[in-house]
Parts: sequence; C-alpha cells; structure tokens
Amino acid sequence: MIRAHSVEAVRAAEAAAMALLPDGELMSRAAQGLAQVAAARLEDSDEATVVGLVGAGDNGGDTLYAVGLLSEAGFPCAVVLLPPSGREGVHADGLAAAESAGVMVHVAADDPAAAVAVVAEADLVLDGIVGIGGRPGLRPEAAALVDAVDDDAWVIAVDVASGLDPEGESDDHDAVWADETVTFGTPKPAHLLPAGEAATGRLTVIDIGVDVTDVPAAVERLTWDDVAALWPVPSRGDDKYSRGVLGVVAGGESYSGAAVLSVTAAVEAGVGMVRYVGTPTPTGLVRAAVPEAVMGDGRVQAWVIGPGLDVTATGPEAQAQVAVARAALASDLPVVIDAGGLDLIEGWRDAPTVVTPHAGELGRLLARMVRPDAGPDEVEISAADVTADPLRSARDLAGLIGGTVLLKGATTLVVSHGDVPVRSQADAPPWLATAGAGDVLSGVIGALLATGLSPHDAASLGALVHGVTADRVSGGGPLRALAVAHGIRPTVRDLLARGRSAPG
Repeated sequence: MIRAHSVEAVRAAEAAAMALLPDGELMSRAAQGLAQVAAARLEDSDEATVVGLVGAGDNGGDTLYAVGLLSEAGFPCAVVLLPPSGREGVHADGLAAAESAGVMVHVAADDPAAAVAVVAEADLVLDGIVGIGGRPGLRPEAAALVDAVDDDAWVIAVDVASGLDPEGESDDHDAVWADETVTFGTPKPAHLLPAGEAATGRLTVIDIGVDVTDVPAAVERLTWDDVAALWPVPSRGDDKYSRGVLGVVAGGESYSGAAVLSVTAAVEAGVGMVRYVGTPTPTGLVRAAVPEAVMGDGRVQAWVIGPGLDVTATGPEAQAQVAVARAALASDLPVVIDAGGLDLIEGWRDAPTVVTPHAGELGRLLARMVRPDAGPDEVEISAADVTADPLRSARDLAGLIGGTVLLKGATTLVVSHGDVPVRSQADAPPWLATAGAGDVLSGVIGALLATGLSPHDAASLGALVHGVTADRVSGGGPLRALAVAHGIRPTVRDLLARGRSAPG
C-alpha cells in the first residue's frame, strides 16, 4: 500500500528525525537521492545540460546541492535563482556548494531574458521553486521560466511540483507539470489525488530516514500486492451461502444490458450466489448469460441497486422492481448504489453503504441532499463544480449519507464518513471510459460487500481490480464492458497467485 501523509505530519516527522541527526544531514540525503535519480535519467547523455530552478525554501537548498553533485559528476549545470533578493534569498550553504562545484549561477531578477534563455537550453530541469510550504500557484516570474522549458526536456519536481496544493485539495492554480517527482520520506497527498497526480508524473520516493510508520496516512492507494491480503478467499468449510449471496436490482426495459454486466461481474468476482430482480427483458438476458444466477427476491447478504434502473417507469413489473430496491435501501444490509439507484437515496443510512457516482451524478445528488425541498433550478452543483474540488465534494456527500462515496474518474476517489484515510486508485486505462463500465464495477463491489468486506475496502479493492482488469483486457486498445466483466476472474486469480508467490 502506498501511504501519503499530510504536510503537518511530514513536518513533525522531519523534526523528530533532525533532532537525532547532525545539522544538514536530511538535506544532504535528499540532495544525494535527487542527484542519483537525475543522473540515472541522463545516463546515456553525457553532454546533457542540467538547470535547477531555485526558490527560497529547503527545496531550493536540495536543488542547489543536487546540481552541485551533478556538476561534479561531469554534467554541464546551471541554476536560476528566483527570489527577488537573488543570492541572499536562497540557501547559503547550498549556493556555496554549487558554486564551488562549478555551477553557473543566474539571478532571474537581474536579467530575466538571460534566465529564460538558460532554461530553454536545458535537457533536464530540476523544479525547486517551492515545496510543501509554498502557496498553490506560480508567481508571474516563475511561470515565465516554467513556460520556457523545452518540450523535450525532462522535468523533475523536487518533493512536490511547484504550484500544486501540497494537500491535493484544489487544482485551480498554475503549476509545474513534471515528468517525474522525486519526493522524500513519504508521498504527499498531492501526488495521489486528482488535483495533483497528473502534474506529478512518475513518482519516485527517496528514503532519507524519516519514520512515518506509525503516523496515520492522509491518503492511501492499494497496490497489486494488497489484493492477496484483502480479497476474500473461501476455506474448505465454506458453501455458497457462507461465501456471500448478493441481490442485484438492475436493468429494465430501456437499459436491459446493465443487468447482464453487473451480474456477470459479480459471479466472475467469486460471490457465492446472485439473486437477480428485474423486469422481463433483462431477466431473460440474465438467464441466458449467467445461468447460475437465481431469479427473484430472497435472502441475501448485500445488494447492488441501480445500474440501468429506471425509477420513473410505470409498468407493473418495473414498479415491483423499484419496490424491491426501496425495501433493500430501508433494510440493515450493505448496499451498493449506482446510476438510477442514486435517485432513491433520501439521506443518512445507518447500514453499510457505497455510492458510485460520476461527477455529474455526485453534483445532482449533493444538491438534493443539501436542499431536499429546493426546485431543480434553485440549487445546482455541476459536474464542473465537482471536478474542480472532487475531494471536498466526496467528503460532503459521505457526511450527508453516512457512507462511502466512490467518485469515478481517471483517479478514482474512495471517501468514507468518519476518520478514515481517503483511498485513491488510478489503475485503469483511458479506454475504460465506455458505456457499461460502471455496471461492472458495481457488481464487483457488491460481491465483495456480500462476502463481508467493509464498504471502504470493498470500494477501493473493487476499483483496483476493475482498473487492472480493464488494462489487461485493453492491451493498449479499445475494450468493451462485457470483456472487462469476463476478465475479472482471471485477473483476481493472477493477483492472488502473485500474493502467494511473494517472499515473506
């Protein structure tokens, strides 16, 4: 599991480490690690030019020392100092070390045009403008230098890309878009959250001796190696009932395929049994596609409600189907709610609950929860509003319903009510943005809920396996949702085998 820690937690851990180490030791370790990564990226380019963008903070110091080490290794190096006070505004010992190593020093305020020209010639740029103590956004003079970086240059952000909100909560700012971020001790929230992940690029973590083992994480990300520890594997004494029975209320006469996708995904994920409740057309399709599914309402351990469900349909079969959905929501059983089922949510639910909206659905549901008595034009929260602040939006909804919100996106967020770290998954290829993919995801999460996993684990583990499966099925090209559903079983098998073969 990848664990990211808040700025406050990082500062406390660094202070504890510095109290036990010689003065400057942490910065020395950071600079050495940074220089080693940069040198590795340039191993086939002995004549490559390195330029460090140096701000006033410790990140600037790390950059100065690292550029000095790269200069000693034989790379042509320069630094551009961004503080208006020039040399007096940066880390003094770091600047002295860089100059003694032969690094060319340019003060941006003295000659902005010359500074831009130096940056434009760089093959590798170290972004040490600001770090975790900086405010989000770039000042105009910094933005001008960043804009001058050649498109073919490799940009390494030092600790966190300058301009990002280190806590990863807001992306409404200009920022460096790095090819790689070299961070120290532990990832920061911006590295794993939608507001900062794209600008972070490849994430490389350097161990500098800061211990965060017992420090609660702000953000977590499951990895392939977590699947074997979390996935429910049956024992010799299990039967189909103890392995979990999942009820699925999905599909209808208008969106009948959603039922097939959800039920198929659930059985491929290994649930003990599926009971399907639907109208005639999807019932017939499910019978043909998933013959092991049982038709009709009955005793279950969890429910999936909503994929392809039309809660406004007026036919008797459709009304009976919606009645089962409402009864499931009123029960004390775990429930996954998606698509049409989101329209049935009325507020707080005491039982375990996972909702799986995309940005537009979350906005509409959140507006309705905030002002249930308002008309559709009185309170509007758009998809753009949610996308601009996805973490806060998901937290708000989780607090209103008392459950877990899985906000779909290129980086999927799993946010639960209470003092639980946010989970962030980015395992899927862009090809997964296709009709029916969410129906498959609901089936996988429902299967995991039925076997007894917590909503938080079921949602994040389901998102990981769903994304990994899509990547395998795609192979770099188009895919269809049904292929993802059929790919769940071999993906889980291989991930479990990976866990069994892991050392220790």
